[in-house]
Amino acid sequence: MINACLLNDDDTLKLVSVAAGSTLPTNTIWLDVNQPDDEERQWLEKLLIEDVPDEDEMDDIESSSRFRVGPDGVHILSLFPQRLANDTRGVNMSFTMRKNLLLSFREDDVSIVRLLRYYIRHGKANIRSALDILLSLQDLKVDQLSDMIEDAYSTLDETADTIIEEGHVEENLEELVRQEELNGQILQALYDSRRALRFIKKTFESSLDDRQNRNIDEMLNDIESILPHTQFLANKINFQLEATMGYTNHKQNKIIKIFSVAAVVFMPPTWIASLYGMNFKFMPELDWRFGYPLSICMMILSAGATYLFFRKKGWL
Repeated sequence: MINACLLNDDDTLKLVSVAAGSTLPTNTIWLDVNQPDDEERQWLEKLLIEDVPDEDEMDDIESSSRFRVGPDGVHILSLFPQRLANDTRGVNMSFTMRKNLLLSFREDDVSIVRLLRYYIRHGKANIRSALDILLSLQDLKVDQLSDMIEDAYSTLDETADTIIEEGHVEENLEELVRQEELNGQILQALYDSRRALRFIKKTFESSLDDRQNRNIDEMLNDIESILPHTQFLANKINFQLEATMGYTNHKQNKIIKIFSVAAVVFMPPTWIASLYGMNFKFMPELDWRFGYPLSICMMILSAGATYLFFRKKGWL
């Protein structure tokens, strides 16, 4: 699927669908390509000097692969968070900037792209060039990462209230593991955005106007202010994980303690029963009329004395 954003003479924006093989409008400033088929790839390769990037190429992590200037223009690989129900994963988007045309490639849906297209349709986007499209996507990403951190704080507040409640331990562990993964993805996306913005500012230094420079500086400042929150969230998640595991171990230790005390309490009666269960010939108590009641009393008294001893020591 290929969608184009057109910048009209009156500075208004228009979104249109583009079919493979058609003529690209001259006032196109953004060509968004989502999961292109073979026919669309062949058509796009005629517009580009370099090949259309595939999914494996968009997963590279080296700086030389993610940020470079090639014969076809400026190439940027940027990571965007994508929420799916309770899970979040990163989707890499490939950008190619050539003159006043931005080409974006992705192999999956990205909610930030849909949000920007919504703003464009309703005239809420302050876009005057292809570079503004790229900066707007980065700006929306930083805002989304900030919202995700706020949601993480709310979730951790809820799990903190139920750490020692019965029936919530397993649920809390699953949620904390999910939050740990989410925090790592947020941190990775923030680092990626910072690298991308610094590369954009350095590469397009001569063509950036004051408004764009201010926008980039504000995004970089926002990223620097958000980064400490990821460390705080990591510490909070680890604390709650340790508290949950500590509470679980405490409950298990109490159960083991009960069995251990029960074994010690019944040890003297077991010894007495074992003693009189021996089949020796000369055991006077075996023929004694009161031998059986006496052995029963000895078992009860020995168990009771052991129990009282444990209570006095504070072990129970």
